[in-house]
Amino acid sequence: MKTIDWTRDELVAYILLFAAHSDFKEDNHERNIIISKVDMQTFQEIHDEFDNDNDYQGIQKIMTSLRQHGYDKDDINILLADIEVLFFSDGEFNSLEQNMMIFLTKIIKDA
Repeated sequence: MKTIDWTRDELVAYILLFAAHSDFKEDNHERNIIISKVDMQTFQEIHDEFDNDNDYQGIQKIMTSLRQHGYDKDDINILLADIEVLFFSDGEFNSLEQNMMIFLTKIIKDA
C-alpha cells in the first residue's frame, strides 16, 4: 500500500471503528465515543470506507497512515487511551476487546 490520503481525524475514526468491531458489533456507546473525537461527516465517510474493507485492508491502511502521519510516543499514548475508553464505553471489557487491545497496541507501536 503506497499512501493513504487520510487526515489525522480520519485515521482516528478508522482505528476506533476497527476497534469497535472487535466483538463484531458497534453499539451506540462506541459510536458516540467515535463521534466525540471526529465530526459527523468524517465519521460517516470513514464508516462507509470501513464497511467496504476487509480486516487485512484495514490493518494495512492503519499502519500506512500511522507512518505517514509520524505519530510520536505522546500521540500513540493518546490514541491507545482513546481505544481503551471506547472498549469500556459499554461497561465491559470482554476477551475479544482485550485481544484487540493487545493487537492494536502492537501494530500502532510498530508502525
